[in-house]
This record gives sequence, structure tokens and C-alpha cells, in this order.
Amino acid sequence: QVQLVESGGGLVQPGGSLRLSCAASGSILNNYAIAWFRQAPGKEREVVSCLERSDGHKYYADSMKGRFTISRDNAKNAVYLQMNSLKPEDTAVYYCAAVALFRLCVAGSYNMDYWGKGTLVTVSS
Repeated sequence: QVQLVESGGGLVQPGGSLRLSCAASGSILNNYAIAWFRQAPGKEREVVSCLERSDGHKYYADSMKGRFTISRDNAKNAVYLQMNSLKPEDTAVYYCAAVALFRLCVAGSYNMDYWGKGTLVTVSS
């Protein structure tokens, strides 16, 4: 199993940037497909981005495409989410999650086995 801890959230103004980190322990993160999720108060959880285990392909929700970038650093056993041009509607708790599947993102069925506790991102002027 793997433990995940998110960090990097905070308060930023519209148009600003943040980089979220997802640090893994207990297992090698490279053995998992990874996805970032977010959930705003009173709203359903949604997928932000996904990183395949099999080939490293990256996927983004349409509203995040061009603004957010997912990446993995195997040496640090961590996954990152770079967020640029942030908007008030990006305000949410952001979670990273993992599952030991070779193909996850392309299937679109995000049944994750391991979750972090989340980090809060607030975009406000």
C-alpha cells in the first residue's frame, strides 16, 4: 500500500499560480496510476488530471487543459500539479489518489484505492 500527503495549497489571487505536491511513502509511486481530484463546498468531486502508469500519458479535464500540468518525479517519489491562471471557480480541496492499474485515465472509471487528505486552494481577490 501507499500513503499520500498533499501540500502546497493556500490563498492566491485570480490569475495567480500554485504548485501542489503529492508525496508518497510506503511504496513506489511509479507502480500506480495517479489522479488529482478536487471538491468545492457543496459540490461533487471531479477529476482534475490523471497520469497513466503504463505509458505516462497525461489527461486533463477540459476546464483545466492549458492551465494545469501534472508531472511525476520518480527520484522524489512524488507527483505534482502545477496550476496557472487560477480562477475563483478553482477554489476547492484538492486530493491526489492512486490505484495499481496500468490503464486508468483512458477508461474514465476512477475507482481509486488510496487517497490523501487533501489541501485547500482558495482563489480570491
